[in-house]
Amino acid sequence: MAIQELKTLLGHAPYRNEIDRGKMFGVLIVDNDGQTGYLQAYSGQILAIDEATERNPQDDREFVPAIFDYLLPDGYFKQEESRISFLNQQIRELETSLCLKEAKLHLSKLQSEASNKISDYRQHMKACKEQRDKARNSGATDEDSLLKESQFQKAELRRLKRSLAAEIDIQEEKVKKYIREIEEKKRLRKQKSDALQGWLFSQFSMLNARGENKTLTDIFHDSFSQAYNQMPPSGAGECCEPKLLQYAYANHMKPLCMAMFWWGESPRQEIRHHLHFYPACQGKCKPILDWMLKGLDVEGNPLEEEQSQPLPILYEDNDIIVVSKPAGMLSIPGKSKRQSVLSLIKEHCGKESDPMIVHRLDMSTSGLLVVAKNRECYWSLQRQFKEHTVKKRYIALLSPSPKKPLQVKGTISLPLTADTEDRPRQIIDFKKGKMSITEYEFLDENRIALYPKTGRTHQLRVHCAHREGLSRPILGDELYGKRAERLYLHAEHLEFTHPATDERIHFEAKADF
Repeated sequence: MAIQELKTLLGHAPYRNEIDRGKMFGVLIVDNDGQTGYLQAYSGQILAIDEATERNPQDDREFVPAIFDYLLPDGYFKQEESRISFLNQQIRELETSLCLKEAKLHLSKLQSEASNKISDYRQHMKACKEQRDKARNSGATDEDSLLKESQFQKAELRRLKRSLAAEIDIQEEKVKKYIREIEEKKRLRKQKSDALQGWLFSQFSMLNARGENKTLTDIFHDSFSQAYNQMPPSGAGECCEPKLLQYAYANHMKPLCMAMFWWGESPRQEIRHHLHFYPACQGKCKPILDWMLKGLDVEGNPLEEEQSQPLPILYEDNDIIVVSKPAGMLSIPGKSKRQSVLSLIKEHCGKESDPMIVHRLDMSTSGLLVVAKNRECYWSLQRQFKEHTVKKRYIALLSPSPKKPLQVKGTISLPLTADTEDRPRQIIDFKKGKMSITEYEFLDENRIALYPKTGRTHQLRVHCAHREGLSRPILGDELYGKRAERLYLHAEHLEFTHPATDERIHFEAKADF
């Protein structure tokens, strides 16, 4: 009900133009002196105002306020930000100044002229040597005078080089003077930026359910000092979840449950779909929530619960084992106590065995996995995966869509990289990402066959969900789509060369959906 009321509000908001470009919103259900109500928030800022009232959404108490409002026009943050902006302007002016441009051009001209003068004098010396050689052969000139001429020209070349180098050094120093001034401005800018960030995070005093306070700086120092160099990531404390909890604690309300959803256009890098729900990000929010939820009775993480499942073995010999991993089972042991394919295979093979996982499936993905029983077979299979000679086919059910696919068959190529602030989520990055390729074929309206040609993390899930892929998340994909009974993704077919017999073998395990 709370979410629906918020959606209705957003649908008629005067700031639609801004939020339609994409923003996260959230609600927190609270107990307020025995009455159940809710709070609502958005991540970051909404800068647009209602032109009729010249007020922004927070002014009318539609949303909880920022934990620390650092955007006050006369506040310390804006004043320091203005000084940093002035430094940026000075740096741009210095980098594009006519004086620096002329100094660099003059230096380049001197270097070119010096090179030409030295080259010309070398040619002159060469011609003189040829004349001396002729004179020696004819006996017309004594050797002393020839030797003196040669020594003089060599000394003259050294003097020419020194003279030109001195002229170039003077001009280089002029260029360096400009560059040193720019570098000094940049050093000062970084110093001021770091100091301002440190000051800002020290102003965010985060409450928890016990009534305790801790600054963002201390929270991240205690949690991720190595990863973040004792500095929280940019934007920490401005997401929906911390805002909602902070306001509830400050006003003596008891949090009961909360949820966040995306409104508006999907960003190009991340996968965010209009009105889909998303969990808190790992990088910015998790350390903060670990602190703010202390003192509350919080549901356990289902991913950390112990779970026992059978692991069907489809094939086994002295060198390999092929299994059909059920959805919800890890490929290798993780931080939780959940079963994994590797732990179960070790139990199956005995204490003296040393089975090795050759490739992995996401915990939520079901299907075929090959396990090597010795190191020689492991390296052989690893090489086959690296050389892309292993053939794989996955079956997936996509979230329903009113639109028909543009192509029944096709290829998706997107550069993937990890979202460093929200692992294990992957994003599209055309500068730093590694190319990932998937061929696909629709079997019916929602059922699809996927043929990965590379093996990037979450490749199939991202290719299906991203707007530059199919823009249809796999059904049950909690990271990139919507929750369901399970992730409807299954590794159905696996073909490779047996590492011991060199025989080409294949296996199939039909999906149960």
